Amino acid sequence: MTKTFQISSLAAALLAAASSGAMAATAVDLGKVEQTAPAQKLTVTVALHLRDRDAAARYLQEVHTPASPNYHRFLSPAEFRARFAPTDASVERISARLQAAGLGVKRIGSSLLQVSGPAATVQKAFGAEVHVFQNKTAVQGASRYIAPVRASAPAVDLSEVQAVIGLDSRPHFRPHLRQLPNHLQPAGGGSGAPVTGGNAPGQWTVTDLARYYNITPLYNKGIHGKGATIGIVTLASFTPSDAFQYWNQLGLAADPNRLTVVDIDGGPGAPSDDGGSDETTLDVEQSGGIAPAAKIIVYQAPNTTQGFVDAFAQAIESNAADTLSVSWGEWEWFDQQSQAANPVAGKSTDVLQAYHDLFLQAALQGQTLFAAAGDAGAYDVNRAAPLPQYGKVLSVDSPANQQFITAAGATTVPATLTFHPNGKAMQVKISSERTWGWDYLDGLCKALGKDAVACGIFPVGGGGGVSGWISRPFYQNWVPGMQNTPAGQQLVDTSQTPPQVIASVPAHFKGRNVPDISMNGDPETGYVVYYTSSKNGFSVLSNNGGTSFVAPQLAGITALLNQSMGGRLGLLNFSLYGLLATGHAYHGFGRHGAPLRDVAAGGNWGYAAHRGYDQATGVGVPDVANLDAALRRYFWF
Repeated sequence: MTKTFQISSLAAALLAAASSGAMAATAVDLGKVEQTAPAQKLTVTVALHLRDRDAAARYLQEVHTPASPNYHRFLSPAEFRARFAPTDASVERISARLQAAGLGVKRIGSSLLQVSGPAATVQKAFGAEVHVFQNKTAVQGASRYIAPVRASAPAVDLSEVQAVIGLDSRPHFRPHLRQLPNHLQPAGGGSGAPVTGGNAPGQWTVTDLARYYNITPLYNKGIHGKGATIGIVTLASFTPSDAFQYWNQLGLAADPNRLTVVDIDGGPGAPSDDGGSDETTLDVEQSGGIAPAAKIIVYQAPNTTQGFVDAFAQAIESNAADTLSVSWGEWEWFDQQSQAANPVAGKSTDVLQAYHDLFLQAALQGQTLFAAAGDAGAYDVNRAAPLPQYGKVLSVDSPANQQFITAAGATTVPATLTFHPNGKAMQVKISSERTWGWDYLDGLCKALGKDAVACGIFPVGGGGGVSGWISRPFYQNWVPGMQNTPAGQQLVDTSQTPPQVIASVPAHFKGRNVPDISMNGDPETGYVVYYTSSKNGFSVLSNNGGTSFVAPQLAGITALLNQSMGGRLGLLNFSLYGLLATGHAYHGFGRHGAPLRDVAAGGNWGYAAHRGYDQATGVGVPDVANLDAALRRYFWF
């Protein structure tokens, strides 16, 4: 009996629009893949179940607990595979079935297989009818993609398979980069001249960040990230010379051979403004600028679910990077609906478990992962589903919602901003560091005669809230300030008659709270980017921001701490929340100041900052030199 893939057309259109905001719901169905492109082969990623997730999680706690005999006895990929991955016999058994069906099989990760073959053979094996669609998106230009339309009984026994990823190639992840619209530009904002250091907020470079968050003392000790490797997982290519020009302008001694680019699944194509190349550019500039002696590996993949998963798999399985940063994502429910097809039941299944298993392996290997928490404040979905057509929904971003990654939030640093609405000067003074939420620009919007939505300030801010699908991790269970998901959170399309409910967030779910830690990410007080536009050529762009800056900055800081500690940190969340337990997180100890600065002002439209942990800025912001000292005292003996 044939079944259709269980995702409504309305939800599918919204999912497709997640990255572009412009993907039409009326994509042209060109027919079956084998009819439209007879010579085309299909390649999918098959995720298998880990052998014992519970045992892996227990060992993860041991390897991050100072009193444990296994403390910092991180695993190699081979050791992880031997202890926790599917057994060789299981992999061989599944591979044999797929090969007997005429497919090629290659193991690309501890629990991942790459499976390829003629389109008709792949569809028959997995019980999926896949069509080619034509659409025009703001992200990729005129675009063709494949997507499954119905499912039937698979020809291969897939009882040991967790998910099949790659039957849907729509681009739907978006970078968490924010740039200012013209009406929100402060005096002196926009494009700028080459800068060095000592710049006003909005024109910041990594040298300004280093002074503000007290990184400079590490530089004075000769700590610049030597011996460490930073990994960037991204879905757009970039122009490497931009990063070297940025570093050179700041007087940073950068090895011309420090940068390696690895194309995943054929890569994302040439650098493109529409494709998000500015995101990759800033990731490299920021992380490499903070740790100028570190090496950098850029894992760049196509903007698809399969590309994203495969890029993480390569970065984690190769184990070459000590720390990884990712600044792309989407609302976590979209990952629930991302057509990582369950070939047995013929339903859509989530890709969240695939991320979970990959990031668990990374943490056990000692790799420190960071993800941007999003730039739509407490309403992550409403960047892709804006008001007033859709109702607002308290929601969080994926993959920052995962347990084994550190979610990066954002703040606004002190500044006096001058605007000229209607030709009259208006000053907005930010007296102390606060949560990034553009509610503080409400007065400016009123002067412009606009409400918060029309003005473009709602719901802009640092991502934060409670996951509706990822359980609260053990390191957050005891922390004061944790919350469960609120009731009544439904994504409703009000343009339909009657209004249609697209998705509901489970109420009162004891979910993962994000973010974990924050730094300056508000474009109003943000950064310059050296960038070669595919449309306008090279320029220096000011007033850039977003949590997409904070994630690579934290990766750069981690590279410095790796050198200082003489080894990998592992999952930083154990240390961050462990510091709260010492009582010295915000007060320091001995001659050392506080490793964290509490941010108790502002909010992200849904959650207000307060003393201690909150869903606006997490545990606050770091004082890096003091954090280095605190890690030595409490976690290194």
